[in-house]
Amino acid sequence: MQPELNNETIQIPAKLYRIGELVNYTPFSRQTIHNYTIMGLIREAKWTEGGHRLYDESVFERLSEIIKLRKTKTLSEIRETLSKKERRDSQSRETDQKGRIQYESDVTDNG
Repeated sequence: MQPELNNETIQIPAKLYRIGELVNYTPFSRQTIHNYTIMGLIREAKWTEGGHRLYDESVFERLSEIIKLRKTKTLSEIRETLSKKERRDSQSRETDQKGRIQYESDVTDNG
């Protein structure tokens, strides 16, 4: 399959990482990465046809957050903290999107 050109710019696919690569690049063991995934602390971005989990680059930021939070919180508290943060971020994105839609509507109506 040939990659498509979008506005004459080559689209570089995002790098996806297997658990073994996360183990190589972080202080976590394979079992810990697996456990964090099962607990919902981190999420796989995709699965291979063979059933292997693949993680995108955002997993490194999330694992860094977990390292910081582990100093003062239990895994349950970390899960709760990260869930609250995700909800706030999601609500913020929705608010931004609604504002952008309203602005575009106002510009179109007045333009």
